[in-house]
Amino acid sequence: MKFSEIPYERIDFQKLKQDFYSLMERIERAVSGEEQFEIHREYYRLSNHVLTEMNLAMIRNDIDMTDEYYSEEQKHYDRNMPIFQNLVVEYQKKLYFSRFRPYLEERIGRVAFKNISLAMEAMDEKLIPLMQEENALSTAYNKLLATAKIDWEGEKLNLSLMQPYLTSPDRSVRERAWKKYTAFFSEHREELDDFYEKLVRNRTKQGRMMGHENFLPLGYARMNRNCYGPSEIRSFRKQVEQEIVPLAELLHERRRERLGLSRLSYIDEGVYFPNGNPRPVGTAEEILAAGKRMYDELSPETARFMNTMCEMELFDVLGRKNKRTGGYMTMLADYRVPFIFANFNGSSGDADVITHECGHAFQGYLTADLPIREHNDLTMETAETHSMSMEFFTEPWMPLLFGERAGDYLRMHLEETLSFLPYGVMVDEFQNIVYEDPGLSPKERRRVWRDLERRYKPHLDYSGNPYYEEGGFWQKQHHIYDSPFYYIDYCIAGTDALQYKNWMDRDWKSAWESYLKLCRAGASDFFDVLIRDAGLRNPFEEGCLRDIAKGIREREAL
Repeated sequence: MKFSEIPYERIDFQKLKQDFYSLMERIERAVSGEEQFEIHREYYRLSNHVLTEMNLAMIRNDIDMTDEYYSEEQKHYDRNMPIFQNLVVEYQKKLYFSRFRPYLEERIGRVAFKNISLAMEAMDEKLIPLMQEENALSTAYNKLLATAKIDWEGEKLNLSLMQPYLTSPDRSVRERAWKKYTAFFSEHREELDDFYEKLVRNRTKQGRMMGHENFLPLGYARMNRNCYGPSEIRSFRKQVEQEIVPLAELLHERRRERLGLSRLSYIDEGVYFPNGNPRPVGTAEEILAAGKRMYDELSPETARFMNTMCEMELFDVLGRKNKRTGGYMTMLADYRVPFIFANFNGSSGDADVITHECGHAFQGYLTADLPIREHNDLTMETAETHSMSMEFFTEPWMPLLFGERAGDYLRMHLEETLSFLPYGVMVDEFQNIVYEDPGLSPKERRRVWRDLERRYKPHLDYSGNPYYEEGGFWQKQHHIYDSPFYYIDYCIAGTDALQYKNWMDRDWKSAWESYLKLCRAGASDFFDVLIRDAGLRNPFEEGCLRDIAKGIREREAL
């Protein structure tokens, strides 16, 4: 069955409530752990179906955010998913407090029960109205960005389709492109401020309703931080500032020299070569065909995965007007397959879809048939390790995608990965400051962001752009609006991926075997145990980033 042929049916949440109440009653009446586990398998079927229909509606809404039918369906789930989340937690409590818990914990795993305890901290029926409002605000923010219309050379382009011009080898072109791009955000600054102000107030109120001083404890529980907390993340941010920021600045200086510039302006931020960044060769169809050949050759497992993706047409990657910005992978649990959403725009980011998002999808494909559904409930730093590591494992096949400029792409990819770490921890620190002091005004938040940029990205020069100079750059980062505290997971995972990069340079085969082991393990154990068993160091470990930086300095002669 092709994706376009998959039927969609709106979930009836009133009926769903009755189905959940029936499950809970049966769990309570069960006379053994074995009986409870069989009932729990029915919960898998029920919840998988809800998530499948929700994801179908989300994908089809994201493909065209002006589609009235799926816009209404998205609103339906914005209103009702908090109700579903509360039903799930109420059901999970029956397992958590079951007199047969030892048996259930043996079958389902101790990680699942730790996650249930976090879910109970993160969800309460009294939060539902606020969660509904939060969902609606996030959807409205994304719709504003998706429907942006920027006048460019006689065309109306959205934000994603502006990307090739923002990184044009012609500096005058990218200067004009950045001016147009910035103008959209500047013109909508008050609206963007208003969205975020309402989100911060909403989430703060949720945190306080759950007995906290602010949103932070609730936000961490929702991110399923089941084996580390704020202190470990603060320490990690400090390591990045001490070890990676100086290295990234050396790479920026080398980039400046390569570009032949006297100074780096913000308009040069995403540009790596004077003749322009390497771009994938060919049409979107040819890029996908090259990706198919790459995964056919990489391993038998990846070959089967990519064949399924292509046969079922589980990609929507062409950039189009009215399409949501960004990209993601999600699972269609009823069909046991992943789906990849993206915006091809002619930049190197198109190849990243074939590596990064396919890393997520490959792992989801490998474990789609796991009998214990909880073993697919990945924490995000584990999920991003799968995707960011795949970016490096596929490097030997970059000539298929970039032709003669494959070497340039590999250099750019390493520099991008390293220079991302300071940005990623900056996003995380910004969110921590904002939610610790929710009374900050929009102007004060912008000042916080600009001060963080001076610490983590000191080379940045916003001369001639008052919107960014005053600290407005963060408003384009949808994770800050949609997914508080998510962004640090990319940095943790980036550290794992750089370890794999060092490993595969020494012994590609054993590194790949480790990666397969990690993917197949899913969420069967805690993150720190999973990476230890895979042969990686814990990114939070003192000295981990120092040693990574040292290895890169030696290899790059910095």
